[in-house]
Amino acid sequence: MSERALAAQPGRADDAPPAAPRPWLAGLRYGALGAPLAFAALPLYMLLPQHYATELGVPLAGLGLVLLATRALDAVVDPWLGRWADRRLAQPRRQVLGWAALAALLMAAGFAALFFPPAGSASLLLAWCAAALVVTCLGYSALGVLHQAWGARLGGGAAAQARIVSWREGLALAGVLAASILPALAGIPVMVAACALLLALALWALSAAPFRAAPPRAVTASPAADGAAWLLPWRSVAFRRLMAVFLLNGVASAIPATLVLFFIRDRLQAPALGPVFLAGYFAAAALSMPMWVRVVARVGLVRAWLAGMGLAVVAFVWAARLGSGDSAAFGVICLFSGFALGADLAVPGALLAGVIHRAGHALRHEGSYFGWWTCANKLNLALAAGLSLPALQALGYAPGATSEPALNALAALYAALPCLLKAAAAALLWHYRNQLERP
Repeated sequence: MSERALAAQPGRADDAPPAAPRPWLAGLRYGALGAPLAFAALPLYMLLPQHYATELGVPLAGLGLVLLATRALDAVVDPWLGRWADRRLAQPRRQVLGWAALAALLMAAGFAALFFPPAGSASLLLAWCAAALVVTCLGYSALGVLHQAWGARLGGGAAAQARIVSWREGLALAGVLAASILPALAGIPVMVAACALLLALALWALSAAPFRAAPPRAVTASPAADGAAWLLPWRSVAFRRLMAVFLLNGVASAIPATLVLFFIRDRLQAPALGPVFLAGYFAAAALSMPMWVRVVARVGLVRAWLAGMGLAVVAFVWAARLGSGDSAAFGVICLFSGFALGADLAVPGALLAGVIHRAGHALRHEGSYFGWWTCANKLNLALAAGLSLPALQALGYAPGATSEPALNALAALYAALPCLLKAAAAALLWHYRNQLERP
């Protein structure tokens, strides 16, 4: 990553970190926090439903409603956290890091509680799950919004922002890859301890990362101004259009993330291969990141994202036809789908940074934009869990089902529906291409 793109400028002298001895080190120091955030996210959104439904015997419908309610509540808080992040980033580096450490502590405590519930009835387990999720997600969201806004403030053009985002998302994929393997290999206690350790190491790395301080009085303390800034992103037509694409594409990605472990176990009859499939998927995404950065430099952000969406649909639609014994074919689909995922990770955040810059809100309101951005991402996940799990139950599917109609319903919701939604998102992105990537 270019040092110029990551250089701290202009800011208070005490906020400028020592120059990185190598260009990649600056990117590594900034992006490291992406690893523990993603390491925690995968169990929250993929392992948690399967763990509570299969291991603890919680009904799917009740679990889906709890996940929908808690994730929706978490999403509603994110715009407020965006304003909180703007205020924190207007402070000296040391204070910003202190707030980040507090958020990390909250996240780690909630994460541990979530996977070590007390023994009790299904109702007690659902209540515990809801409370622990709220605590975990509050810390996770505060840390995630702060981290994304920090990166957007580093500036640079489309290619530079794509590199910055790629460092964050590439290291996030490393965290996801570890989280996809570690629970099966070492168990949940080791997974929880590893998450806490990764958080500590990432905060240490962030303390030496490039930091671009806000100009004096960039964030006002006036209640009226604060209320106006809270809704400021929605005044931008480009932001509204980008959010529409992001939401539709996000739902298309969130449904398979919610259902993949059920699909692997019951449709493919290959539960032991679950970690292998997930590892291949995320490894392919991580390896694809440098390629997508080069594609952005050649064809621009919008066309690169369109190429990724197209590849995802072409690769993933075949999963709807798979059944028992088709593990090798599903492995190939995971590799190509993971390669396509790289575009979903590298491009949208860079597009948002460009929208913020063109709106004249750089170094002042990145947090407000990313607060709404993460809100949308969580609404995607909430809708995926809150709608797909009850729908599966209504269609006759339950964990361990063997009937053909139930497994066909699982395949349709897991693969066919997401491809239709992804194609619709690509059409919308093409329609808005001129507004989203103008100079």
